Amino acid sequence: MIFKDYYKILGFETNKLTIDEIKNAYREQAKKFHPDMNNQSGNSTEERFKDINEAYRILSNPASKKKYDRAWNANIGKKLNKEKNAKNMNSSDSFFGEAFNIFFGAKKEKEQKKTKSNKKAQIRGENIETGINISIEEAFYGFNKKIALRATDGKMKNFTVKIPSGIRDGEKIRLIGQGKPGQNGGKNGDLFIKINIDKHKKFKLEGCDLYTYLNITPWEAALGTRVKIEGIDGSEMVYIPKGIQSGERIKVQGKGYKDGKGGRGDLIAEVRTMVPKQLNDEETKVFEKLREISKFNPREA
Repeated sequence: MIFKDYYKILGFETNKLTIDEIKNAYREQAKKFHPDMNNQSGNSTEERFKDINEAYRILSNPASKKKYDRAWNANIGKKLNKEKNAKNMNSSDSFFGEAFNIFFGAKKEKEQKKTKSNKKAQIRGENIETGINISIEEAFYGFNKKIALRATDGKMKNFTVKIPSGIRDGEKIRLIGQGKPGQNGGKNGDLFIKINIDKHKKFKLEGCDLYTYLNITPWEAALGTRVKIEGIDGSEMVYIPKGIQSGERIKVQGKGYKDGKGGRGDLIAEVRTMVPKQLNDEETKVFEKLREISKFNPREA
């Protein structure tokens, strides 16, 4: 079986290489010998292109590269080391050869460092942050929201953002690689979308608890009753005790907002006693009678 020198196929004479160096060499060789881009035709070009792909597949994987390097050292590396040692011995036989190596060796090392420093470093793209407004119902149930943003090239780009159920106000959703593009092969930045939950006419969200108002009549407040209270995902019947005052609160456990752990906060309703703005004749008589017979004075309570 003929041993293939994958390093030589990619244009190297050593196996002391990084994965990035192997990737860069693969791109150059693949572009040079790709059948669709090469002016030459025939089996030789196709075979070379297959060898290049095979070399990259083996050498770009650290595990397979390590295994291949053992075989490469046995077949190629030892031979190269012998030739290198023989060359060094021959050059050291004369003062001129030694001076030549010192002078030009230093010069070569300097040129290699200069070439290495000239390589542009990979720069990761910047992150982008934006915000979207959603209702408290949308945040509670979760949904897919379509948004459009203007990209760096000026064109509009559409995204579908999955809003998870129970997301909190101010939380951010991350879309990996959707930020500004990287430079010199660097990765793209990310897109962060901040969630802003709009104010609601009925509910107020504090932590995992939902606050609302419960309006009752004066006679319901005085006599007590059972009433229906509306929550974010349905209604609940609650008991109003006799003599309840405006500003007191009724709590319904486990009917608030989601806590992110599979549970829920509480629904807390503040009682407001509402007085009718207009009375019919019969209602007026009842209130007048109550005024006559009642000894209750809230200003002296």
